[in-house]
Amino acid sequence: MRSHRKRAAVGLSCLLALAGTACSEQGEAARPAPPASAAPSASSPAESDSDSESGTGTGTAYAPYVDAKDSAATDSAGSPTTYNLAFVLAGGSGCTPRWNGTDALGDPAVKSRIEALKKDGAQVRVSFGGASGKELATACDSASELAAAYGKALDAAGATRADFDIEGDELADSASIALRSKAIARLQQERDGLEVSFTLPVMPSGFGKDSLALLASANDNGVQVATVNLMTMNYGSSFDGDMGGYALAAAKASHTQLKKVFGTSDTAAWRGMALTSMIGVNDVANETFTLADAAEVRTFAEGKGIGWVSMWSAARDRQCADGSKTDKPATDCSGVKQSSGAFAEEFAG
Repeated sequence: MRSHRKRAAVGLSCLLALAGTACSEQGEAARPAPPASAAPSASSPAESDSDSESGTGTGTAYAPYVDAKDSAATDSAGSPTTYNLAFVLAGGSGCTPRWNGTDALGDPAVKSRIEALKKDGAQVRVSFGGASGKELATACDSASELAAAYGKALDAAGATRADFDIEGDELADSASIALRSKAIARLQQERDGLEVSFTLPVMPSGFGKDSLALLASANDNGVQVATVNLMTMNYGSSFDGDMGGYALAAAKASHTQLKKVFGTSDTAAWRGMALTSMIGVNDVANETFTLADAAEVRTFAEGKGIGWVSMWSAARDRQCADGSKTDKPATDCSGVKQSSGAFAEEFAG
């Protein structure tokens, strides 16, 4: 997603942990802490209820992406249980984690922002990567150095949840994928209960080979994956139809792939999935995700027991200033007619 600012037996059991909250290319498409609670159970993930977004083990939570520094009036719409803080990237030329690749981890504005997001009991998940900037795995020289960089960002946010949004060229970079997998596994050994999600591109036909290879790498290195989050957006110029329908098709196809690759149950594969839509006007011409699409996705997610739904992004959940539909996506409005926070309300259910 864009910045707000312009299997071996052991590996299989690790990815089976995805159903506690959840496991998931769109590479062909044009588009743009401290220790916490116990780690997800690998033996019987569908039975665990302590790791779900909602904290109940049932229902589908709402967890939007928000900017790590700049607040928006629509951030709290829908009463999110978790906020995905976007993004931590490498700053400068070295292995230095910075918010949006520019702001220091200890930036007072970011600290204040995180405290405000947590005020009503919500958690934060630190999201590393995104569609632009330099992901830390391409800047750090060793797994230990990379794990330390990730850990510093988690500590700065007081977070026990980490999201890795991998897309574009980095999705096919086998060297950084392997290094990242080793670093995450090391980080989970150091931080009992660290919950890990991967956010990956998808097509209506399911995952591409690069996304599946990334999950295999995590699997082989013993990473416990809680959730695989599908970016149901920006499919390409030939996909100019029903965006809600495309999201559901992507979820169904990915579910089948996950069951086949990881040998997990129907319930576990659904619970180990999250869906993130780009609300309103997408980056691909003629792709517009509507409020009706959001309601359709929410109903589907609830029916299947999907772990959580999200959107890109909370700051865009309002009508643009002139009140008209636009053809190009903006960072601070959806480009469709709506009341402020309307997409959040639909996704929250």
